[in-house]
Amino acid sequence: MQYKRSERVADLLQRTVAEILLRRVRDPRLSKLTVTGVDVSADLRYAKIYYCFVGSEEERPQVSQALEKARPFIRREIGRRVELRYVPDIQFFFDTSFDYGEKIERLLHRIHEES
Repeated sequence: MQYKRSERVADLLQRTVAEILLRRVRDPRLSKLTVTGVDVSADLRYAKIYYCFVGSEEERPQVSQALEKARPFIRREIGRRVELRYVPDIQFFFDTSFDYGEKIERLLHRIHEES
């Protein structure tokens, strides 16, 4: 099975961004953040980075602001670590799939308790 180059680059970017956030970004608001996936455009110029974090709903805007503030630094670090002709323009998006999974888990637990 062959993978498209954009999929390979997406995997590489996911690992790289996770490492940058873990080891290089010093903002405490980003300490509970996990990179859940990356989508890269076919021409490798744009990357959507999906994340989730352990925390309250009230913290979400602060985490989003911290990511936006760190975005130029993260992009520079990607340029240093990953050999690509162009460093992709990156955007961060909150991954809602984990919230949905948690909601389903609570509903199943409630059904199990009632029966």
